Amino acid sequence: MKRIFQSILYIVFVFVSFWAIIKAVLAYENPFSLYENPLVWILITFLGLVILAKEYFSFTIQKIAEDLKMEKEGIVPEEVDEWAWLKKQYKRWTKSRELEEEGEIILDHNYDGIKELDNVLPPWWVYLFYATIVFGVVYLIRFHIAGGDTQEMEYEKAMAKAKYEMEQYKQKTPNAFDIEKVALSTDPADLRRGKAVFNLNCASCHVRDGGGKIGPNLTDEYWILGGGFNNVFNTIYKGGRDGKGMVAWKGVLKPEDIQKVASYVISLGGTTPAKPKKPEGEIWTEE
Repeated sequence: MKRIFQSILYIVFVFVSFWAIIKAVLAYENPFSLYENPLVWILITFLGLVILAKEYFSFTIQKIAEDLKMEKEGIVPEEVDEWAWLKKQYKRWTKSRELEEEGEIILDHNYDGIKELDNVLPPWWVYLFYATIVFGVVYLIRFHIAGGDTQEMEYEKAMAKAKYEMEQYKQKTPNAFDIEKVALSTDPADLRRGKAVFNLNCASCHVRDGGGKIGPNLTDEYWILGGGFNNVFNTIYKGGRDGKGMVAWKGVLKPEDIQKVASYVISLGGTTPAKPKKPEGEIWTEE
């Protein structure tokens, strides 16, 4: 009766622990982050240690009981092969033969002293081969007869779902910045912010007045990757030419700041820098 009660308490403890972990997982956006939610890992570690300890003591007690039973029956525990069952299963799944039994399956093939044995395929390999046949039949019926979704169709559905969810998000957060609808800003406050970000991050290559140094002159009508607000924004956001152009700033600056920097760069057009760099690229005209 006491053991039954202990088993019930153990089952209840495991169930409650799993329930607590699940609740913790659902309560956080990134529950498995060690830094954001250490409670989950503490619970998982504690539960694992309790289960391991319980199983270890259960195994130890069972082993002691089995040894006592064998001694009463006149069996020496040290002479019992504890791995007999596992060895039997291994032999069953591999159909391996002992060296003494190879004479039963030897073939009349002899080349330079090397003899061939008539070994059968291991059952695990045969069953795996049968499983691939079953999988192939199911796949054939599912995708070529029943008209299941192909990878391309699944991709299109996933993209459509993502687009729908994005539209829903935009409707719920109308003030969120939409990179697809970014536009030139002439607001003095935005241009001041753009100038401040430009001086902090861009002036080392383009100079504060935009005349150019390592980077090209931003005040003339020549552009390497196209002029106009959209081209300038994309160049700052995605970066310039591979290997020798400007790095992408999307991982450093917020999209809102990139918009303001691009607007400020456009405002530099036609100004007169102190030491303008020679033109680079081609003349760009607004279409």
